[in-house]
Amino acid sequence: MNKILTISERNNVLETMATLIREEKDAIIKENKKDLDGYSGEDLAMEDRLKVDDAKIDGMIASLKELASQEDPLGKERFHFKHDNGMDVYNKTAPFGTIMIIYESRPDVTVEAAGIAFKSGNKILLKGGKESLNSNLLIVDLWHKAMKKHGVSTEWVEYLQYNRQETQAFLENPTQQIDLIVPRGGERLIQFVKENANCPVIVSGRGNNFVYVHENSDLDLALKVIVNAKTAKISACNALDKVLIDTNIPNYKDFVKRIQAKLDEFKVDMHVDEDLKDLDNVTVINDDNIWYEEFLDYKIVIGVINNVEDAIAKINKYSGGHSASIITTDQEAADLFMATVDTAAVYHNASTRFTDGGQLGLGGELAISTDKLHQRGPIGLEHLVTNKWYVHGNGQIR
Repeated sequence: MNKILTISERNNVLETMATLIREEKDAIIKENKKDLDGYSGEDLAMEDRLKVDDAKIDGMIASLKELASQEDPLGKERFHFKHDNGMDVYNKTAPFGTIMIIYESRPDVTVEAAGIAFKSGNKILLKGGKESLNSNLLIVDLWHKAMKKHGVSTEWVEYLQYNRQETQAFLENPTQQIDLIVPRGGERLIQFVKENANCPVIVSGRGNNFVYVHENSDLDLALKVIVNAKTAKISACNALDKVLIDTNIPNYKDFVKRIQAKLDEFKVDMHVDEDLKDLDNVTVINDDNIWYEEFLDYKIVIGVINNVEDAIAKINKYSGGHSASIITTDQEAADLFMATVDTAAVYHNASTRFTDGGQLGLGGELAISTDKLHQRGPIGLEHLVTNKWYVHGNGQIR
């Protein structure tokens, strides 16, 4: 589509969509119940993402209203240069064009991610999973109603009801222009898209997040952070999977027992390295590959480490490049950790659960990228643009 909608047109659609979501809340939850009833339930995290309740509806409405209130990300001047020959040269933000979002289970993506892509002037192709089809089709119908109300073409949001084979064929040989693909889901989905796509892909990667408890730390604070990061939302990619305990903490095994006692309240399955094998009711690791795994479940690995440098090396080897936190009262150790740990977000004395567009001031996110190009971490409205050079002359030649 060549037309760029005005900021008023985009905002009006977003405001109307927020109203429709509120008015059709019961219908959305009813359609979602069909999806939940049809889901086998073998994956706890996927089921959690699939479910739409009052809180998720409120989140959808809030994200749309926040988007509508934000500045237009298009046409922002990034660079201005006056050439010696008199040409005026500008660089300004511009839409990508068409963005395809491929995702699993999460009906809220059909609202929030599509909203961010739409506000930033892009056409959106949505390919949701079969497990959330009823919810997604109703939400897309609401998008189309919001667009029709303001005389906006419904082509701006299109739902692709394809099976796996049809999706693969579309990725390999698209029947329309696609400028960017964002897969949101497990590693199998991401790999499938990367292998078959013929255009740039932003990887919304796995979590596998770490907390390192330094020798100089407030252990009560550490315990609070670990429990929150692990148990608050196990289906989130910012949830905690691995804890490294510094052996220089006095009686560090007693602290691990405190962690275990607290996590037992949430029925978290605890796996430990050889150094902690004498603890009761734990599973001792017998394969180091577990350090690479993202669990999305009530499961955690706790191991020991001898110093901050070793902690950094271990995190950089095994983590998914998403989030890592150091718990310490030593500012020098915190600075070293935060500067050299190679993750999209690094924390000092705080939970990894804050790696989220809304929590980090973006008002929502399309995805959380573990790539380093073109944006790392939560991808918000201002990141979902490319740029374009505007050169004004009066006959200059070279």
